[in-house]
Amino acid sequence: MGAPRYGQAMRRPTRRPSLTAACALLALALAGCGGAGGGGDSGESGAPVPSADGGPASGERVSIPGAGEALIWGEGRRAVLLAHGAAFDAASWQPQAEVLAEDGSLVVALEGIDPDEIVAAVEYLRADLGAETVTLIGASAGADASLVALNRRPALTDQLITLSLNSTVPGLGPQPKLLIASEDEAVAGESVALAETAPGDGNEALLLPGSAHAQAIFDTDQGERALRAIRDQVKGLKS
Repeated sequence: MGAPRYGQAMRRPTRRPSLTAACALLALALAGCGGAGGGGDSGESGAPVPSADGGPASGERVSIPGAGEALIWGEGRRAVLLAHGAAFDAASWQPQAEVLAEDGSLVVALEGIDPDEIVAAVEYLRADLGAETVTLIGASAGADASLVALNRRPALTDQLITLSLNSTVPGLGPQPKLLIASEDEAVAGESVALAETAPGDGNEALLLPGSAHAQAIFDTDQGERALRAIRDQVKGLKS
């Protein structure tokens, strides 16, 4: 089990799987979500508007059966699912989602962060959008909901990344876990504890200088380091 790392972004061998998913398949799958999903900054509803290459426009709002509204960026067989903190929303992930999409991932940010919605979204990514691997990233309340989802379905995702989780949960799967927190925030010890006790050999706690909580870490001078650790973790995932 991994030991905590203080202020050092991890480096993993990168893997760039071939992006063989046809844009047409992705567009058709998204269109099948139905006419829900109105609102948001785009002011549109229904299926996403295709971009010039036939795929969904970056940051387009979609509706996922059982999971509700979400925003989607990129395309590919490597998927990343984002669950925000209680003080945030799906759009708050946009800067990080755009970077992960540029790395070759299909990125989906949920509006709802109920554990059942997380489970439904992962199933949709695999069954409808053809994701071969799914990384679940949760921040604060989104991290806690992610842990509950994995407690119910330990093999649900291929790896887990959290920002400032508030409590540990038993019964998780052996998938790699990167648990990020600020070293001076009150809940920092929870990330260390889970890294030491959760199943699997690929668990790491990354404590960064400061006291920022969850997605607020990205607004500090440690934001770039946190995002680099996340990118390396996602790209290093082996299916």
